[in-house]
Amino acid sequence: MSDTPLNRALAQADANLQGSLDRFFDLLRIPSISTDPAYKPQCLAAAEWLVEELSGLGFEASIRPTPGQPMVVAHQIMPTGPHVLFYGHYDVQPVDPLSEWEADPFSPRMVPAPNGDTHIVARGASDDKGQLLTFVEACRAWRAANGGLPMSVSFLLEGEEEAGSKNLGPFLDATQEELRADIVLVCDTDMWDATTPSIALMLRGLCGVEVEIEAASRDLHSGVYGGPSRNPLQVLTTMLAAMRGEDGRVLLDGFYDDVDELPEAIREQWARLPFDGESFLADVGLSVPAGEAGRSIQEQTWSRPTFEINGITGGYSGVGFKTVIPAKASAKVSFRLVGRQDPDKIVQAFRAHVAAHLPGDCKAKVTVHSASRPTIVSSDNPYLEPALAALSEEWQTEAARGANGGSIPVINEFKNRLGMDALLVGFARVDNRVHSPNEKYDLSSFSKGIRSWVRILAALSD
Repeated sequence: MSDTPLNRALAQADANLQGSLDRFFDLLRIPSISTDPAYKPQCLAAAEWLVEELSGLGFEASIRPTPGQPMVVAHQIMPTGPHVLFYGHYDVQPVDPLSEWEADPFSPRMVPAPNGDTHIVARGASDDKGQLLTFVEACRAWRAANGGLPMSVSFLLEGEEEAGSKNLGPFLDATQEELRADIVLVCDTDMWDATTPSIALMLRGLCGVEVEIEAASRDLHSGVYGGPSRNPLQVLTTMLAAMRGEDGRVLLDGFYDDVDELPEAIREQWARLPFDGESFLADVGLSVPAGEAGRSIQEQTWSRPTFEINGITGGYSGVGFKTVIPAKASAKVSFRLVGRQDPDKIVQAFRAHVAAHLPGDCKAKVTVHSASRPTIVSSDNPYLEPALAALSEEWQTEAARGANGGSIPVINEFKNRLGMDALLVGFARVDNRVHSPNEKYDLSSFSKGIRSWVRILAALSD
């Protein structure tokens, strides 16, 4: 292997893997749950840990307070090369249900995997602490091997991504000039499969809504009032059932008006890449695709919009039985959006649907909890091809132009507020149990993720 800055940095990353893992475990031990105010001190501790690590790597790093959890901002400006801004988040989801964890969620452990890999199990291992640290450790390897970075690098590490990022927009507005760079790098997505890296070119938008139906002035005895009295649970479920047809299509008026067909070039590449739809469903105990008829599972999860019921509340659901007609019932539902779909337009159509299916003696309240537009990364992005080539070289297979069925609202925030495009490079696997008990990150994701970022930094600096 020739003695080049890139090869020296790769060798350094390999030699220092145990130190990288030690730091990874240190960060995982901090229960930085942003949605629970009781964990605010722990969120601050995670931010302080990151500032200390980045400062030790020569970054000008600091904690920036917000009305919620603090931001971490760091800069290391070099005399040559482009300027990249890396975004990640140090906060994690709550651990409930705790009884389903095989060990303490904040005591990370190494678990041998059947395929010969090793699972690093802890809350936040994949989302997003492992992903975040792959880039930090790549910067560490470059600096240790070559005395500095190959380009200017800034960090923006958020502490309330899992709580809705409500303070991110105002913070970006206040720091536009400081944070503006040539490209944003985001490591919060999946690989195509266990051995094929990818860059996500499409992210679905998200619209989260709660609808509440109210009828009688109090809960009623179903023997005395059953029959003539409106049942909010029945009204609600009938209303929601009318949202989808038997063919899986969403029946909301105008729902597909702004949905574009998948470009043929992307469809052809997806068809060439290994993907077993039956196994994808079988891994979670399912076998029959329930989305739009005539669409592949890839399309259903990545490039088509959806409507899902996420939870229903009403009446009695405790131990035993209680014959009650509830006075109120509510449901939380979500729409994943694609193409040019506008979340405000979808909410308006949903309100109209609720009103059209609301019988007498009932009142309805619709509350919007989240709304973000879909994201499309342009194939003309000048950093896309070098990054794909770097990934292909590291993994020794063609990197995919992929997509992600989830939503990362911050991508549109960077575009709209700072005028910056993003590259979405992630090393998570689809079976990482993100947001679920026993969340894990594969050791190969961590080690090869570090090496991948080392290569991408070299490629972008050229």
